[in-house]
Amino acid sequence: MAFSFKHNTTNPNFFSITNNLNHDPLLKNATRRRILGFRVSASSSSTGSAEVFEGQLERPKWTGETPLSRLVGALISIKPLFSVLKLGARQVLISTAEKTNIPWREMTKEILDSDVYKELESIQNPAIVYPDYYLNPFHAYDEGNLSWLAAAEVEAATMSMVRRAIPYASSLDEANQIVRGNWLDAIEKHHQQYSADFSIKDILDIGCSVGVSTRYIADRYPSAKVTGLDLSPYFLSVAQFKEKKCQKKNGISWIHANGENTGLPSKSFDLVSIAYVFHECPERAIRNVVKESFQLLRPGGTIAITDNSPKSKILQELPPVLFTLMKSTEPFLDEYYLTDLERVMKETGFANVQTVLTDPRHRTITATVPY
Repeated sequence: MAFSFKHNTTNPNFFSITNNLNHDPLLKNATRRRILGFRVSASSSSTGSAEVFEGQLERPKWTGETPLSRLVGALISIKPLFSVLKLGARQVLISTAEKTNIPWREMTKEILDSDVYKELESIQNPAIVYPDYYLNPFHAYDEGNLSWLAAAEVEAATMSMVRRAIPYASSLDEANQIVRGNWLDAIEKHHQQYSADFSIKDILDIGCSVGVSTRYIADRYPSAKVTGLDLSPYFLSVAQFKEKKCQKKNGISWIHANGENTGLPSKSFDLVSIAYVFHECPERAIRNVVKESFQLLRPGGTIAITDNSPKSKILQELPPVLFTLMKSTEPFLDEYYLTDLERVMKETGFANVQTVLTDPRHRTITATVPY
């Protein structure tokens, strides 16, 4: 069964309506089925036929070198205000998650009270030299991704991200079926179209975090050998710990390495996935990871990048409070939105570069290494 968006409203203010429904319960109840236009439906087609509204701009006005972006940047640069914004961003994330029945604090405590710490020694590569950008604060954590607290909270944050993408899904499972299902369908469609003569046997998930996306990929391709790679040994420790508890037959291998220079053999993978990573990277790192992916893929191999879409109408119309909080915890967001990712991929040598908006907030870009 494949999942695809079915957008069934002609209202040009579709996303504006969805943003305002929380303030009108009667309107929400009366129009949920129509507004949810992005509902799951059984279909043999994939995301290429999805009809999803895009904004009128190339990117949000609050990014790049616009006056609004510079104003937000100036506010964030004021240290006392930055501290307040960082705290506010964290509180918004947690409260938003728990309002949608995601037990953020409970999930975090479960990880921190577990034996996850025992995984660190077996997963950590002591020879790793962390790039300077990776040592910056991320997501309201002073240590960025290099902390147990960040690792313990990732899965709840990921669940919250999915619920924000599909706010009127009836459940987290339904939202995941749309967000993850359409992303995986985009990968499968691309590979079948351009590389149908060989199957996907070896998969690398770069920036795998605690393995949420990695497990979805492994479940879609149960006969493939799947490897998750990340720069955070804490994230990988959680991934390995949770994978051991699942005891799945198609186990995942975890590697502590830099996605810009993995040290893995060239032409050793059929699919390289990079999910929700690049918005946390400066442009130079994005270019390096794309180049490394090209080297790692076999001829005919597929790269799949999913992340925030600059053309997303809902992101372009975020209220000032929300985009200011977002930028306070994402130091390289401007560089991401200003990077022409499709052009970078073509310049690297990728062919058949295609982009589709796979949910209201995120795009999936797929491409092929030429034969």
